[in-house]
Amino acid sequence: MKPRVEIRYCSLCRWLLRSAWLAQEILSTFNDDVGEVALIPGEKGQFQILVDERLIWCRLADDGFPEAKVIKQRLRDHIAPDRDLGHNDR
Repeated sequence: MKPRVEIRYCSLCRWLLRSAWLAQEILSTFNDDVGEVALIPGEKGQFQILVDERLIWCRLADDGFPEAKVIKQRLRDHIAPDRDLGHNDR
C-alpha cells in the first residue's frame, strides 16, 4: 500500500492555497510513490504535514512554513530513502 500524506491546515488563516500548492509539488514529484495527498482543515493556526500518521512538519515546532524542497526531502527520507531528488538535494 502506498503512503498517505495529510496536510492539516487552518482554514481560518486561509492557508488552503499554500496547502494545495504543496500537495501539487508532492504529487508531481512522488506521483508513483504516494497513494494520496489529503487536505484537511484543522485547528486554528495549525499547519502540519503527516505521512502515514507520522509528523514530518509542524509550523510551530519547525518555526514556520516549509519550502517545497524541505518537504520533498523529508518525505523522500520516509518513503524512498535511496531516491535522488536531483536539484532538490543540492
